[in-house]
Amino acid sequence: METKALDEKHQDDACSQDTSDKLSHSTVLADDADDDKLPPPDSARGWLVVLGSFLVLMIGVGSVNSFGVYMQEYQLNAFPTTSTSMISWIGCLQVASLNLFGIAAGVLVERFDPRAVIALGSVISGGALLAASACETPLGLLLTHGLLFGVGISFMLTPAISLSAQWMVRYRALATGIAVAGGSMGGMWMSFASRAMIENVGWQWSLRITGLVTLVAGCAFSPLMARRVAVLRREHIIDFAAMNNVRFLLLFAAIICSGGGYPMPYHFQPSYAVVVLGKDGAWGTNISSILNAGSIVGRLTIGFAADFTGPLNALLASVVVLAISVLAMWLPCNSIGLLVASTLLYGFASGSLISLVPVVTANLFGIKRLPSILGLLYVSYAIGALL
Repeated sequence: METKALDEKHQDDACSQDTSDKLSHSTVLADDADDDKLPPPDSARGWLVVLGSFLVLMIGVGSVNSFGVYMQEYQLNAFPTTSTSMISWIGCLQVASLNLFGIAAGVLVERFDPRAVIALGSVISGGALLAASACETPLGLLLTHGLLFGVGISFMLTPAISLSAQWMVRYRALATGIAVAGGSMGGMWMSFASRAMIENVGWQWSLRITGLVTLVAGCAFSPLMARRVAVLRREHIIDFAAMNNVRFLLLFAAIICSGGGYPMPYHFQPSYAVVVLGKDGAWGTNISSILNAGSIVGRLTIGFAADFTGPLNALLASVVVLAISVLAMWLPCNSIGLLVASTLLYGFASGSLISLVPVVTANLFGIKRLPSILGLLYVSYAIGALL
């Protein structure tokens, strides 16, 4: 009887290990083998989806990446008597809600057409900016430009990134890098556009114009975002199977650490040039644009290299570069030249924290589980941002 009990235990352990292996080692080939009728990967249709992701993220995440211009305006002109800490919470809640609601975005993508989810996100984020334009207190901006705007962008970001990974196999890291580079491209030109609008019509009308553009353009680009693979629907909102996986937990912890520092230069370096180094307000816009310009180059270059070196290796190298740009260059910075160098290097390496995580996730868990697993991983970005 003891022998029989041991045999049954070994069989149970084997079944448990087999289930874990299936979760951890799902690959694109296994996903594609489930259905011979799937559209071919790496096709022209796939690159059209990548273009759509680029445009959606340019409009949505571009506003997030150019927030430093608004923070400078809020801090120095709109609410000069309000503490910098209070103003900082606007950007903090923006990034935290953007990532925290990734779980909800993942669930919606599983159950509904991703094009409808992106359109919904465009309406929410655009409406949030319109509501923010009517605010006269920092508390109102916390709820609108911070919390609500981040929720809307989350519904645009999660499906856009996961769909790019669905349609690509050979050039998955490059395609994801191109898609995410849209946010940097948007951040670059929206920094100049926002500064020009603020100077000519005021920050409130700048928010109104940006909100209308986000709403209309996001809905217009959403029809490009068709899914290739029918994603699996979860029985529970939180995928506990993934949370029991050691690889997932390690990746989750790593993102808390690195993701927490990610938005800081985007929010604070523009003001650093003006407040600490004594430069005029135009330098705040210049620094924001340099960050995003460096990010465009970095996301494309690192994405291309990751297809050959492996996404996890490329991600690790990027994090090392980020640490150097902050600890060795920004921390002792006392000149605009050193700040520009730090900004450019940080922008180059920072894009990998966004573009390579979906690729690493797809390699570990498979593309069918990507929306839900990715949404859960983005919670770690939110935790890091709040910390």
